Amino acid sequence: MGGLSDFAPFILMFAVVYFFMIAPQMKRAKQEKKFAEEIKKGDKVITKSGMHGKIFELTDASCVIETQAGKIKFERSAISMEMSKKQNAPAVLKK
Repeated sequence: MGGLSDFAPFILMFAVVYFFMIAPQMKRAKQEKKFAEEIKKGDKVITKSGMHGKIFELTDASCVIETQAGKIKFERSAISMEMSKKQNAPAVLKK
């Protein structure tokens, strides 16, 4: 008999889950994809496993990173967007 009012709590729960969980994940995935597409030869990066290095060679799906130990091939998706951006950010001097 209530019709729509019976489903109102479920609709509200879905809206909350969407705006607090699904939408931010989709936004982050877009940012990571854009970051992976924009990296170029010579950029300093950090992989998700913690390897530091400089991009030596790029292909559509992978990249070769030059480290102190040598050159290592990684998938582009293995590069950490957060850590690489922190490494490349200009240092802020504290007073």
